[in-house]
Amino acid sequence: MRSLSNMDFLNLWEGGAGLGPLDRGLLALGAALPDTPRDTLADWPLGLRNRSLAELQCAVFGRDLQGWVSCPRCAEKLEFQLDGGALALEKPPAGEPVEVGGHSFRLPTSRDVAGVARETDARAAAVRLIESCRVDPSGPVEWSDADIEEIGECLAAADPLAETRLTLRCAECSHEWEESLDIAGFVWQEVEARANRLLRDIHTLAAAYGWTESEVLRLSEARRGLYLDMVRA
Repeated sequence: MRSLSNMDFLNLWEGGAGLGPLDRGLLALGAALPDTPRDTLADWPLGLRNRSLAELQCAVFGRDLQGWVSCPRCAEKLEFQLDGGALALEKPPAGEPVEVGGHSFRLPTSRDVAGVARETDARAAAVRLIESCRVDPSGPVEWSDADIEEIGECLAAADPLAETRLTLRCAECSHEWEESLDIAGFVWQEVEARANRLLRDIHTLAAAYGWTESEVLRLSEARRGLYLDMVRA
């Protein structure tokens, strides 16, 4: 996994402006793993994708993941912090087919999730996801609620990093609930913040010295910071 340059951040921010969360996560991974085709990344099990995004987060932005959520009961805004390094060190899923009730399933991927993203009915989305991941050659199956639950549990057990659930407690009203960790969202938030800072720096130094965007970006962090301090003095 290569480090990202200042130009990478600007290109990511610009290229991902009109994309959804899934595609933004894959776009960021593609920048850090340029030798891996985008289609290949889209077919990675979700746990491998999430582990790689956590690795990218730690390598480029640091281990700490800081976020905000609102309590669903009293709407109090709560801050939480996680160690992204723990996610990056988790063992990736083996990728072996999962056998459940006489059927074989592969682990869900970003492509599978994108295929059901527009489904408004939760049960219908679950069935579509199951069918997308089913690899046995049998014909159509009428999935019961028990089938859906069992398959979901088995797939989650085979790929624990596919979804990380956080247990949170509101300091104001003591309500406890769970939230799903969106590691792709954390990474993209950092990309946007870095790109916005770079664009402000470029504007300031271009206005003061007449430098081009590429000339400003070629400056080291320390040298650019010193020039900015002198302009603002």
